[in-house]
Amino acid sequence: MSTTQSERLRGLLEPLVAARDLDLEEIEVTPAGRSRVLRIVVDSDAGVQLDECAALSREASEVLDDTDAMGGAPYTLEVTSPGADRPLTEQRHYRRAVGRLIKARLHEGGDLVARIVAADDTGLDLEVPGVKGRKPTARRVAFDEIAKARVELEFNPRPTAPARDEAPQDAGRDAAGEHDANNENDENKEEA
Repeated sequence: MSTTQSERLRGLLEPLVAARDLDLEEIEVTPAGRSRVLRIVVDSDAGVQLDECAALSREASEVLDDTDAMGGAPYTLEVTSPGADRPLTEQRHYRRAVGRLIKARLHEGGDLVARIVAADDTGLDLEVPGVKGRKPTARRVAFDEIAKARVELEFNPRPTAPARDEAPQDAGRDAAGEHDANNENDENKEEA
C-alpha cells in the first residue's frame, strides 16, 4: 500500500475509530487474488467487542463507498482486534498487558521472559519467574532497553484477583450458577 493511500485511509478512518473510544492500531491492504483485503485493526484498554467491530465495519464501509480511497478494484473490508501474537510497540500495549507474561529481546542482548506487574511512562515493573524452585524476582526495565517484545501465550494463565471494590460474581449463586433464593429468604427472615 502506498504511503499516500495509507495516509488517506488513516485520515478517513481515524475519526470513526476515535468516536468509538478505540485506537487505530493498523491499516493493511493486501492482495487476495483479483481482489484485495482492507484490514483495520482496532483496540482499547477494555478490549474490543464483536458488536463494536461490526458497527465500525458498517460505518467504514459507508465512508469508503463515498470516496475513491480504495480505487475501483474490488476489496473485502475486515475490522478486527489485534491477535495475541501482536508485537508490543507502544506504551499503551504494555499497559494493556499488565498481568500477562511477555518475552522481550533487550538491546543489550538476550531475551527476558517475565510477567508485567505495572507499566508507567518510562518502563515496566516485571516479575521474573524463579528457576528450579526459587522465588520470582522483581526487575525494572525501561522502554528504551527493549528492542522488541510480545505477549507469551499461556494455556494456564495466573488467575487475576478481582479489584477490591468488586464483589465476586458468584455471590448468591450455587455451584450450578443458579440464584439461591433460599439464602435471600433466610436473610429476610432474620431481619423480620
